[in-house]
Amino acid sequence: MLKGIHPLLGPDLLHAIATMGHGDEIVIADGNFPASTMGPPVIRADGVGAVEILEAILAHMPLDQFVDDSAWRMQVVGDPRAVPEICAEFQSVITKLAGDVQLESLERFAFYERAQTAAFIVATTELRIYGNVILKKGVVYPEEVHRV
Repeated sequence: MLKGIHPLLGPDLLHAIATMGHGDEIVIADGNFPASTMGPPVIRADGVGAVEILEAILAHMPLDQFVDDSAWRMQVVGDPRAVPEICAEFQSVITKLAGDVQLESLERFAFYERAQTAAFIVATTELRIYGNVILKKGVVYPEEVHRV
């Protein structure tokens, strides 16, 4: 455990978000997501929900402000306008920690294609379906870095 680091960020996940650069993407996946066959390295977050991991990551990682979209969720198959409760929770966390960033939706297979190019996938044991989100990392400015 470290001071100032969200307690849900284990060593592997902390290393992952620290090594990601501006524009790199990370997937937070629910328990049904085919994380192990997507291609990017998988970081296990067993016993943790997707909303909690999203909050832990966004406590330390900014979203990209230089692009139109920097956060995506998976659309509901057969009802692309539907917003599952978990996705509304994602949006609340994003608004609280990243400001005016809209969680955009991607068709299921487009979401999978984007996930295949991510830097990392965080495999949670989230039980709610559609508990998947992709985040694009932004810039960390010098004044945001704590120095001793």
